[in-house]
Amino acid sequence: MQQDQLFAEIDKRTQLALSNEMEMLTFYLSDKQLYGLNVFKIIEIVETPREISRIPRSHPTIKGEINFRGHPINLIDLSEYLGLEPVDYRNKISYTLICEYSGTTQGFLVSQPNILVTKGWEEIIKPAGNIYESSCLTAITYHEGTPIQLLDVEKVLNDIVGIDIQISRELVEKGRQVTAKTHHILAVDDSKAACLLIEAVLGQMGIVHTVVDEAPKALALLEKSIRPDGSTPYTMVFTDIEMPVMDGFTFTRTVKNHPQLGKTYVAINSSLSNKSNQDKARQMGADDFIPKFTPDNMARIVIEQIEKANQHTA
Repeated sequence: MQQDQLFAEIDKRTQLALSNEMEMLTFYLSDKQLYGLNVFKIIEIVETPREISRIPRSHPTIKGEINFRGHPINLIDLSEYLGLEPVDYRNKISYTLICEYSGTTQGFLVSQPNILVTKGWEEIIKPAGNIYESSCLTAITYHEGTPIQLLDVEKVLNDIVGIDIQISRELVEKGRQVTAKTHHILAVDDSKAACLLIEAVLGQMGIVHTVVDEAPKALALLEKSIRPDGSTPYTMVFTDIEMPVMDGFTFTRTVKNHPQLGKTYVAINSSLSNKSNQDKARQMGADDFIPKFTPDNMARIVIEQIEKANQHTA
């Protein structure tokens, strides 16, 4: 597929009506295996520039900075991060996926983009076993019998550039003042790095919380917890968008259309933080949208909802 056709196809597919599907760009790394990335994360695909500025004392997988629309961005070699042979970008043609994550722009060095593939989230399999617990592999799917590995890019970025999990002292103190043991927050996310941040933020505030890795598990917990008066013990729910089996948009819509769970406060917490996805979150009935890895934003939303809940029970 020609690059211009690929860009046009990405633009077309990102405008598709919402469904429990994922549109992914498949690509090759130096091991010649197929990997996949949600097209919503991709801003542009470019041939890797020849001019790359080295960054002293940076992570070894950051090859330097490249110029993207007048701004320097990191160029990260995903192959080298995975322990594979680095991409020989100096002597061979290679490509860079320009991606947006929680308001930051990163460049991922790949050997070759391949094709776009549409998969229902029920076709995307979360791997099981101890070997995957510490890996950056978040899911696997298949296209015409060929495996496609989906990377936990949030974990990759956490390992390479770091993620701030600390909230401000002011919000910690305020959170502890308004928190009561009766409050319980439910969160669903399949990214290990995102779960770490959620647990760290809520833990700092002394809030009881439950974190699960699939939307059906969260939905089952909500339905099981329904009291005779129709309420649940969960003050609010956080959900990611990209998850195997059921995506966050479908989960949000299901909760909001549920005859007994419709009033549950649902905040989408995603690295797909562009305006288009925020608009879609509102269409699905989400009460709020929080870009991932912004701990103070998460803490503020939690405090606001707990204060409102306290007023209703006062």
